[in-house]
Amino acid sequence: MMLDGKIALVTGARGGIGRAIVARFVKEGATVFAADLTPEGSLAAHVEDGSHFVKLDVTHEADAVAAMDRVREEHGRLDILVNAAGIEIEKTIEETSLAEWNRSFAVNVTGTFLTSKYALPLLREAAKLGKSASLINFGSYDGFIADPGLAAYCATKGAVHALTRAMACDHGPEGIRVNAICPGYIDTPMLQSFFNGDGSGGGGGNIETLQKAVRDVHPMRTYGTPEDIANLVNWLASDEARYASGQLWVLDGGLSAQVQQMRL
Repeated sequence: MMLDGKIALVTGARGGIGRAIVARFVKEGATVFAADLTPEGSLAAHVEDGSHFVKLDVTHEADAVAAMDRVREEHGRLDILVNAAGIEIEKTIEETSLAEWNRSFAVNVTGTFLTSKYALPLLREAAKLGKSASLINFGSYDGFIADPGLAAYCATKGAVHALTRAMACDHGPEGIRVNAICPGYIDTPMLQSFFNGDGSGGGGGNIETLQKAVRDVHPMRTYGTPEDIANLVNWLASDEARYASGQLWVLDGGLSAQVQQMRL
């Protein structure tokens, strides 16, 4: 087991990608704190996966402090932090209200900042044991290129990319590795909302009618699953990835590698 004996905390742990990460970590032998707003999360279903639920609103500093205090009291260290909590607003910047803009940054950027800030002392304790600690953020391929109608989301993911690099430089000397996963289209509730929404998704369509069109724009002719993301997160969390830090790991089925006009 790649994570045997390690202590991990995952935010957004009851969402589509978060659940897959938690399940994989548990399978690999880690003790996992699954942090989210509710035990059911965005999938609105209870799950028994062997993890320990922690109520955490990533936009609240007190919640971040309390979550890390619990880890400290029970284990004294944290080997792995995964910042998977995130939201998406499907609007152009002109259509986006200031409240929506601020909410996007509060969850996607400030949430990453707060949980990382208060996890760092625990990650240092893990690094003192002789193996690197791993902090994994969630960016997006939308932090490099843009889907139409996702202005605030794209801006937040660009910020997470820059923050990831800065943290890797600052905390690498302490034995803490920092990377970001940058997914493309992944079959999650967020993707289904995108398809069903009035923004740049299906214009009110549905995921069934749009599945083929989405697959066809990918060189691999498919979009990803939460388990695909969990596979990469698991490797980055493990000691096999001891030399991997400061990188933005794009996992998008080749979507961002192609010249779009060449598909015509």
